[in-house]
Amino acid sequence: MAAEFLSINPDNPEERKIFHVVDCLRNGGVVIYPTDTVYGIGCDIHNSRAVERIARIKGIKVQKNDFSFICYDLSHIADYSRVSNSCFKLMKKALPGPFTFIVNGNNHVPKILNSKKKTVGIRVPDHNIPRCIVKELGNPIITSSVRDQDEIIEYSTDPELIYEKFEHQVDIVINGGYGGNVASTIIDATTDDFTVVREGLGDISLYL
Repeated sequence: MAAEFLSINPDNPEERKIFHVVDCLRNGGVVIYPTDTVYGIGCDIHNSRAVERIARIKGIKVQKNDFSFICYDLSHIADYSRVSNSCFKLMKKALPGPFTFIVNGNNHVPKILNSKKKTVGIRVPDHNIPRCIVKELGNPIITSSVRDQDEIIEYSTDPELIYEKFEHQVDIVINGGYGGNVASTIIDATTDDFTVVREGLGDISLYL
């Protein structure tokens, strides 16, 4: 069965369409959605079968995943991670924004994601669509970048081309307009040294 191609207004996401996406996620669906950086693929973090589907689509083992969580705001941080006061202050200044913070996970991280890793990636994108989805769902969603096989273009930006590639692998592809082609900046925040692991769209020095 082909995926649904669902156009959602990125500035004012239609409530009924957000509800529709959330119903899909609650039923184990896998969804592709826009963020403030590149398009992402994700599912409900508590649905292990959906997480395994994404791993198969990405061609990786779940145990070696590079998944992060998309949160609505910082209220979910303590549910899944342990952060210092200085880390929390930095995240509060930088988020929502194009950053992924690698932090120490806690015992509430779903076991399928936390087999040997003791850290989790936290994203609060500056984009209404994924944040509205997470807010309605009531818990974070998994996120992983939608990569392109092209050697020159690392990330697909056209949602229609993304749909053509993934229409038989996912349940919904959200059309929120053209995406970016620069991923988030990844910050190792497991200590207060705040090391940049990957340079991306965000400039963390503006908040230090």
